[in-house]
Amino acid sequence: MARVVVNVMPKAEILDPQGQAVVRALGRIGVSGVSDVRQGKRFELEVDDSVTTEELDKVAEMLLANTVIEDYEVTQLEVK
Repeated sequence: MARVVVNVMPKAEILDPQGQAVVRALGRIGVSGVSDVRQGKRFELEVDDSVTTEELDKVAEMLLANTVIEDYEVTQLEVK
């Protein structure tokens, strides 16, 4: 078994209203120095050795991310 992480983030050119709301809230609670926040999603998948890198990329591209407005990255975590 392996643990795979898929991080999905809005593309840089896409407006991120949730991130902007966080930036405004930081100012209201007295935190300064943060100029931008981008909010994304993290998926953790437990997979066995039969799942290929190509299949993981297909899952990320077709199911987990909206590739019109989001970028994704698939990373395999070290097994401990």
